[in-house]
Amino acid sequence: MKTRLDNIQQGKQSPEPLVTLIMPCYNIAPFVKHCVESLLAQTYANWELIAVDDGSSDDTGSVLDSLAAEELARATEEGRANRIRVIHTSNQGAPAARNLAMEQAQGTYIHFIDGDDWVEPTMLADEVQLAEKYQLQLVVSGFLIETYWEAPQVLDEKGMASFLVNGAHLTEEKTYRYEVFKSQEAFRRACYQLFDQNLLYTPWNKLFLTSYIREHNLQFQSTFWDDFPFVLDYIRDVERVGVIPKTYYHFLRLRQESETARWREGMYEKREEEHEWMQSLYKHWGLTDDANVKELLARRYVERLVGCVENIANPACSLLFSQKRAEIRRMISTPQVTEALQEAQPRSLYMKMMLGPIRLQAVFLVLLEGRVISAVKRRSTRLFATLKAHR
Repeated sequence: MKTRLDNIQQGKQSPEPLVTLIMPCYNIAPFVKHCVESLLAQTYANWELIAVDDGSSDDTGSVLDSLAAEELARATEEGRANRIRVIHTSNQGAPAARNLAMEQAQGTYIHFIDGDDWVEPTMLADEVQLAEKYQLQLVVSGFLIETYWEAPQVLDEKGMASFLVNGAHLTEEKTYRYEVFKSQEAFRRACYQLFDQNLLYTPWNKLFLTSYIREHNLQFQSTFWDDFPFVLDYIRDVERVGVIPKTYYHFLRLRQESETARWREGMYEKREEEHEWMQSLYKHWGLTDDANVKELLARRYVERLVGCVENIANPACSLLFSQKRAEIRRMISTPQVTEALQEAQPRSLYMKMMLGPIRLQAVFLVLLEGRVISAVKRRSTRLFATLKAHR
């Protein structure tokens, strides 16, 4: 008797889609065709795509409709089920779009993807095969961060953003060794390494078990940087986890002037909240006294504190100079900062230098270094991306 795994390996489809791909889309017309084509190129065929056009004001919706119509024509000709469904909604944000699609997902597994990224052809085949072989609740794979500093908004003859082929960029690999964790405890004790490789922050480098999501009533929160709390909620009590070292997912980071010059109000408070989430997770796991965990949390905290300093020093910040100094003094003079500086072990000379003025509680120097970082970020994407990748 053939199993679902036999069908996977032979490229056949089961009666129901085994993987639901969920893709929120908002004003990404130059990218979305390339993304969907990378899904159509998957060596594993048993999937459905639910693409949610979140009230786009550009041609995103019409591009998705065209791709869906083309897929329907192929499916009809080949006598199989249509795999692409497009939902058009008013603009409510990515969390609402993902939640809407999750409600309608038919797959045994769910894989999230952002419509301005793209994936390698064997991603689903490899992830599903590992999940089915070991009955996993979560599969984590590697990914690539591709930061472009020359990204002209021009479409080529295929309707694809031309910089995907020709744009100058830096590629940063995030990966971890192959492992199927033998127990929940083994996974939890290894998580500090997975966090260190940025593998547990985002939803799009993972295969999730749909029944687990529904049993725990998990949803994306309507909040700034909504991906992280969803993943934290999922891994909080997960038991069966595997990791694939291959890098399938291409996360595109476009450093356009409008984005790099942006000031995010409330960033410090948001980072403080994230730190509390991490502390809560490790408290739940009973690992707050683990030396590796303490160092990770401390280093993570001070690295993000430097980002908050840059945010305040950004010329786009509306605060007066005196207010900026007062805000930075407030941020760097807490007991939490003192404790984190004692525990953290910076991995680079660059980060050690950035933490020096904070250790000295030198408010003016901290503000000055924030201005330097902000200037580099705005004027030299290449240098900023390189420093960030090797911090």
